[in-house]
Parts: sequence; structure tokens; C-alpha cells
Amino acid sequence: MKKKIGIIGGISAASTIHYYKRLTDLYYEKYQDYYYPEILIHSLDFQYFTDLENEHRKEEYIDYIFRKINGLERAGAEVVIMAANSPHSVFKEIEQLVNVPMISIVESIALKAMEKKYAKLLLTGIKYTMQSTFYQDIFKQYGPEVITPNEQHQNEINSFIFDELVIQHFSNQTKSRFIEIINNYDVDAVILGCTELPLLLSSDDCDIPLLDTVSLHVQKTLDYSVE
Repeated sequence: MKKKIGIIGGISAASTIHYYKRLTDLYYEKYQDYYYPEILIHSLDFQYFTDLENEHRKEEYIDYIFRKINGLERAGAEVVIMAANSPHSVFKEIEQLVNVPMISIVESIALKAMEKKYAKLLLTGIKYTMQSTFYQDIFKQYGPEVITPNEQHQNEINSFIFDELVIQHFSNQTKSRFIEIINNYDVDAVILGCTELPLLLSSDDCDIPLLDTVSLHVQKTLDYSVE
């Protein structure tokens, strides 16, 4: 029996839709049938969630996430993922509070970076993620170095995400500017460390390797559910 997947979503709705689609698409690609794992989604209040991050209300932030995962667990979820990078800043704290197994997006990326033998990676995402250290802390265990863009570039990327991508607005101008930004950095690969960024940019759009956090997270989750 496949394990029932619980998703903490709504952070944002755009990426949650993408998660659901990637789970079902990847399952079909691998197994060529429609026996998809059952999926539960608990969609959070995106603005409230973002306020907690921006105002560094950590205890309230942890409690909010914990209560929603607990709800998924009571509904029958046998493995839970958070469909965003930023809440992984408190992954360890949350993991200790819940009884259901969780799959980390950051560890999924770290394992792929190690497999590819990338030595230095650029982390892109919302400012909360780029200005936190949870990516660097996990990657230290695996070897690769993680750097972040300068402040001006962080502001631009953050604006792309909150002003455009979360409302599913995608423009060639934004894509071109994002490529210009990442080309400023001498790295082996770029981490698309916001789950909306793979909606804007794919590996076909630029020469530098991209680590799509959604696809890698989904693949690890599906493997756990099915195998």
C-alpha cells in the first residue's frame, strides 16, 4: 500500500498547485498507471504565514505549522511535506513535535548537489530564505558551499516572487533579469530555493545547472510513499 501524502500548502497557492501536478505527473511517468498515492492538502493563510516570517515570530510560526501538520496526521497522512522552502528554517523543531515522518526539501537538494559533485551553489529565493542559514547548516553535513546574492539582487528576486510569481504572473522580462542576476555569480549550480521559481525558469533557459527544489522534493516524497 502506498503511504498517504500530506502537504502543507498555500505558501503560495501557485506552488501548491505545481506540487500536486508534479506528484501525479511523476507517478504516471514512473509507473504508467493511475494508482496515485492519496494526497491531502492543508492550505495555510499565506499572508499570516508571511507576516510570522517577516516579523520573526518564531514560536507562533512553529505552533501554526505544527497544528496544521497535526491536522493532516489526524486525517490519515502517513508522510508530510511542506510545499515551500522557508518553513524548513524550523524543520528540526517541527520534526521533533510531530509523529508522522517528514521529507526535507533541503536534504533532497543537498543529496542531489553531492551526487552531482557541485562544490559551490547560489541560493535564490525569498529574502527570508536567503537571509537565513538553514540551507548552509544542512549543506555543511554534505560538503557543498552555499552562497547568496548581494542585497540588491536579493531585493529584486524577492520582488519577482511576491509581486508576480505567487499570483502566477510570468513575464519574459522578469525571466531575463533573473538570468542576468544569477550569471553574476561564479558557481557550479543555482538552487531555485523558492517553490515558485521553477515556474519562471527551467534548465532549458540558461547554461548554468539549476536545482529545481519542487521536482527533487516531489521525487523523494514519491519514492518514500511508493517504495
